[in-house]
Amino acid sequence: MLKTKERFIAVIDYFTKNKPVAETELIYKDSFQLLVAVILSAQCTDKRVNIITQQFFKVYSSAKELALASQEEVYELIKSCSYPNNKAKNLIGMANGLIQLFNGEVPSDVDELQKLNGVGRKTANVIASVVFNKPAMAVDTHVFRVSERIGLTTNSKNPLETEKQLVKYFPENIIPIAHHWLILHGRYVCIARKPKCEECGIKEFCRYYENKIREKCEI
Repeated sequence: MLKTKERFIAVIDYFTKNKPVAETELIYKDSFQLLVAVILSAQCTDKRVNIITQQFFKVYSSAKELALASQEEVYELIKSCSYPNNKAKNLIGMANGLIQLFNGEVPSDVDELQKLNGVGRKTANVIASVVFNKPAMAVDTHVFRVSERIGLTTNSKNPLETEKQLVKYFPENIIPIAHHWLILHGRYVCIARKPKCEECGIKEFCRYYENKIREKCEI
């Protein structure tokens, strides 16, 4: 059984060699667009969000334009995503917050970002990491699940615990891309119900796979 630090070293080495480029699959042109897209992406696929934002950004290309919109107008554009009523309200509130608090500019600080409607710690970390290349580890459902399954985290009860355990071992310069390594791995290989262990490149140092092999040997 590998120690935690050894497992991190092996994971970093594998992804550095085999996934040197890993980035968000959300389509955006600037920090405002990414903020909108990430808010929309909560419990919704990136594919669906990209379909929605293609039209959305033609209508609302800036915080100033979005701040003047009605909830009904925004709802009509985003109604195919999950929780459209709440998200419409949050998007308008976020736009107003950007104008009132930050002169329409998306801040780079995680705490400042969380002052905006609809922006929790995960969303704030995504913006800080992706747009500003800060060592902020965003923990979504994929990162939460994959980290525990692989063995990068242990008995993590919530996203904040996961975040703390991950940033303890990932070097700061690796954190922005490590976030995407884990998301993409969880989305396409280490899927929730039935992970594709046989085609997984990190199975040799995965805690879940180690336990799986051990169980087979004991039968």
